[in-house]
Amino acid sequence: MTAVVVALAGVLALAALAVVHRYLWRRLVRDVSAPGGWWRRLGTALTVLLPLTTVATLVTSRSGAPFTLQRIVAWPGYLWLACLLYLTLALLAGEALRFVLRRTPWGAARTARPGSGTPTAGTVTAGTVTAAATPATAATAGTAAASGASEPTAGASEAAAGASGPTAGASEAAAGEAVPGGRVAEAVPSRRVFLARTLAVSTAVAGLGTTAVGAYGVLDGPTLKRVTVPLAKLGRRAHGYRIAVVSDIHLGPVLGRAHTRRIVDTVNSAQPDLVAIVGDLVDGTVADLGPAAEPLRELRARDGAFFVTGNHEYFGDAHAWVDHVRELGVHPLENARRELPGFDLAGVNDIQGEEQGEGPDYGKALAGRDPARAAVLLAHQPVMVHEAVDHGVDLQLSGHTHGGQLWPGPYLAALANPTVAGLERYGDTQLYVSRGAGAWGPPVRVGAESDVTVVQLASKQT
Repeated sequence: MTAVVVALAGVLALAALAVVHRYLWRRLVRDVSAPGGWWRRLGTALTVLLPLTTVATLVTSRSGAPFTLQRIVAWPGYLWLACLLYLTLALLAGEALRFVLRRTPWGAARTARPGSGTPTAGTVTAGTVTAAATPATAATAGTAAASGASEPTAGASEAAAGASGPTAGASEAAAGEAVPGGRVAEAVPSRRVFLARTLAVSTAVAGLGTTAVGAYGVLDGPTLKRVTVPLAKLGRRAHGYRIAVVSDIHLGPVLGRAHTRRIVDTVNSAQPDLVAIVGDLVDGTVADLGPAAEPLRELRARDGAFFVTGNHEYFGDAHAWVDHVRELGVHPLENARRELPGFDLAGVNDIQGEEQGEGPDYGKALAGRDPARAAVLLAHQPVMVHEAVDHGVDLQLSGHTHGGQLWPGPYLAALANPTVAGLERYGDTQLYVSRGAGAWGPPVRVGAESDVTVVQLASKQT
């Protein structure tokens, strides 16, 4: 039954992909070019090839294909997904503008799309625009063509004098070149084609530009943020204690060793007392991504670096990664606790681990602690805060949401998470959610910049 559901979901996804690409082809290729033109041929080829790179990316990542092949197809495949999103949104916004402009006197001309079988006034044919001629205009055009007259505007003036309305438009067409069937080709595009091309160029600039800026934000490294969190039970000696919160690094076919290096440099520049890596470190195996994680060995903090699993660790071999980060000098907290000066630091496994019998165990992680001391909990998913409240946790540090990553993603993330990003209070427990230092899928962020957050603890006892 599960296989049938997965297969059905795959078919629906492919169908949706085909529909969206058909819409893009129509607006960005067909409506702005003539059959046989260079853009019609190139645009059609791209409309077929680009979605194939996306399909290849998804297939290779789930089929265990060689990692080198995954890396080759991942960049174009994932980047095109982001481009597809913002090109589609820009086109939908353009539809509203198109609707308004067509109801203005300027945009009300009766025109047909390029290459249509029945051209009307202003139709593009092979890169020009044709207009249906009135009898007077056709006769004038035919006479001019037969006699080789050097002043075609004379016939146009006569046609304009003998008719009104459509004849005025025909007089413009008569200044051009006669075509078979009593139609005359204009030398300039119609208003509809001009509008279609203007909106297509604007859409491309907006969609591709948004994707480029979002990709630069990821590849340039995370922003360093700071937030102060007062805790009633925090000891005086821990006042001002700084925890660098890092989440959702997502090492994989796209983001590798250079990405890890940027994050480590950002963390070390903050000179924290402790580093907390709160899940989704990787999307792959230790064999493929171990070298990419190597810079984590250079994290510097007085009390060390700690790690809890995220849901993506359990999509692969979570045990292997727990062992590997330990070799890198990062301390895994698998439903465990450490006593630090002024507060307790605890960590729980991600909910995804329940499928392997290794889910979060709050009782084990918090057992035997002094309830008079503040407790800071590392838990990947924000939704875990409800259990944290029940167990008397003072502060939970999480990630998972990416802040939505790609707008309008924040609105979707809010449907499944109590907090998408930032600091909020739930009963006596405060929850801080990082937007994450990396990206999943497209290496692009729009409206949710990547970050490393320095959480500075403040004691109310001072």
